[in-house]
Amino acid sequence: MRLEKVTGFLEETLSLDLFSGDSSMNGLQIEASGEIRKVALAVDACRESISRAARRKADLLIVHHGLFWGGMVPITGIVASRVRALLEGNISLYAAHLPLDCHPEIGNNARIADVLGIAETEHFGRYAGVDIGLCGRLPRPLKIEGLRRKLAGILDSPVQTFTFGPAVVRKIGIVSGGGAALTQAAADAGCDALLTGETSHSSYHTARENGISLIFAGHYASETFGVKALGELMKDKLGLQTFFIDLPTGL
Repeated sequence: MRLEKVTGFLEETLSLDLFSGDSSMNGLQIEASGEIRKVALAVDACRESISRAARRKADLLIVHHGLFWGGMVPITGIVASRVRALLEGNISLYAAHLPLDCHPEIGNNARIADVLGIAETEHFGRYAGVDIGLCGRLPRPLKIEGLRRKLAGILDSPVQTFTFGPAVVRKIGIVSGGGAALTQAAADAGCDALLTGETSHSSYHTARENGISLIFAGHYASETFGVKALGELMKDKLGLQTFFIDLPTGL
């Protein structure tokens, strides 16, 4: 399948035109192979994900965290090393940041809501011109420690909490990755807790004074859902071979 057909599918599916305020350069970042047969997916564009994609002879690598943020940068140092590895492997690179956080079906937040059994969700948390968070009611109320253990089992990742909210969580907000800055927005939406990826000193007092708990499930672990789901969708809709490259950082 031609690269332009694959990128056209991705742009339409992920609605890239809605995310002009995203600091990530969403879309095709490096063009190499014109013919796509095998697609690798990973959270991060790093030398290891590129090397593994090359070893398995992928023609395209799709990542959540691409190479370019806030505009173009000099192609030097490790950026040059990564670009060189992509071109030597004849691998194109495609990035989907916010579009893959908040997609209503295959996004990180939507998939986390699914595994928690949240049937009805609403949007909250304005960021870069888009409401990127989801919130909703758990199918049954859970004590914060029970919720922490459940998430640790689902994500196979350590989960930390700032327990400032009600002892029992009924309504939870979800913002994958580095979403602690939306603590106030989650409190305003009536959430008992906010589930995100990274711990945040700056959000500690905001959470405490609002009486909302923060649950930190790992930036990496909370952002594997979208790329995995996108790979399955591409396999189903485009008939391409896809595989996920798992490179946990522990953060």
